[in-house]
Amino acid sequence: MMNISIKAVHFHADQKLISYIEKKVSRLNRYFDRNVKAEVHLKLQDNGGRVQDKITEVRLHVPGGWVMDKKTSKTFESAINASVDTLKRQLVRHKEKTNDHNGGPKILVE
Repeated sequence: MMNISIKAVHFHADQKLISYIEKKVSRLNRYFDRNVKAEVHLKLQDNGGRVQDKITEVRLHVPGGWVMDKKTSKTFESAINASVDTLKRQLVRHKEKTNDHNGGPKILVE
């Protein structure tokens, strides 16, 4: 189960974008089997009146701390895709660490 909170800073995000983000971020639940709370912040980067870059900040509250990523791109969709890829690796690493510390399965190399 993943609780996702999306906040658009200084603009209104349309429902299509919100649905896309919820779909992508909820897939991270596959890599961590506990309850996870996700906070997504969407921002526009001010470049002096030119085309604005989009900034996404994704924070996942997992047992034992936070896993977070910040990406800048031309579109929110590409920034979310890049963040989800990065967070996937971080969640797998975090899960491996917690299993090692909690007496979970360990891999022995001979």
